[in-house]
Amino acid sequence: MSPSAPPSPTGSISPASPAARGCPQCRWVVGPFVVRRHEVTDQAWAVIGPLLAPSRMGRPVRDRRQVLNGILWKLSTGAAWRDLPERYGPWKTVYERFRRWSADGTWDRILAHVQQHSDAVGEVDWTCVCRLDGRAGPSARGRGPKRGPWTGEALGRSCGGLSTKIHLACDGQGRPLAFTITGGNVNDCTQFEPVMARIAVKRDGPGRPRTRPDRVAGDKGYSSRKIRAYLRKRGIGCVIPERTDQISGRRRRGETLCRLDRTAYRRRNVVERCFNKLKQNRALATRYDKRARHYQALVTIACLQLWLPTDITDRP
Repeated sequence: MSPSAPPSPTGSISPASPAARGCPQCRWVVGPFVVRRHEVTDQAWAVIGPLLAPSRMGRPVRDRRQVLNGILWKLSTGAAWRDLPERYGPWKTVYERFRRWSADGTWDRILAHVQQHSDAVGEVDWTCVCRLDGRAGPSARGRGPKRGPWTGEALGRSCGGLSTKIHLACDGQGRPLAFTITGGNVNDCTQFEPVMARIAVKRDGPGRPRTRPDRVAGDKGYSSRKIRAYLRKRGIGCVIPERTDQISGRRRRGETLCRLDRTAYRRRNVVERCFNKLKQNRALATRYDKRARHYQALVTIACLQLWLPTDITDRP
């Protein structure tokens, strides 16, 4: 094959075919866009593409969709940035774009936009319970001091070594509403109020964002007087069972036990399935990123994938 007509990166169409088109950012001649696994499809790009539109000033930039697909490949595989396939462009370009979008809050704005659109069409399950849970994932070795905590990077030393924990609240359909990341040695109940404070779904028209679900369900780790008083003050239903020692103390003092809606509590497994979907991404199951803001950005992107319709986010 002559140097003037290199092989197509996609391998789907030859350069001599009339359906082939030239890529202005590179010297390759590529065919129609082929959606691979974990890549953004046309319908998904129609939703999030306008939010990633480049500015009109300055030199031409690389295709944003190509860069986003490279970031999604990194999220799914957990591989190093230097191992990025050539079809996504230079790895340094993809990494610098990811770092820039993580710093300026682009991922948070996209997630808020998708949540707002879903709430406007009535897809957010506010009538069901919200669920909170925490999961710890091991961190890459050698990422931190040998002794003491590493402040500011969401790393904590537990029995398994350095780890990071995700505290998350999801709606009744298992789609994340808000989350925080802390060190793996942080107790779940201490992050209850910070996670609840992050729930803010903007309305399609005028008015303040919605910040209160109808009910909140959690396991016994969230059973405390402070959390119950917090929910009672905000007018949110509480579906949290009491621990055995709390039940024994109430009976010993002659107090009435807290009522528990067992039908609603059985559906708390939705948050378990939500974590199962998030941890299918290897970059989340094991933390390889040194900086907490980069790991938090990857969690935000994974949450964004769950909000998009299932038929446009992942293809086998």
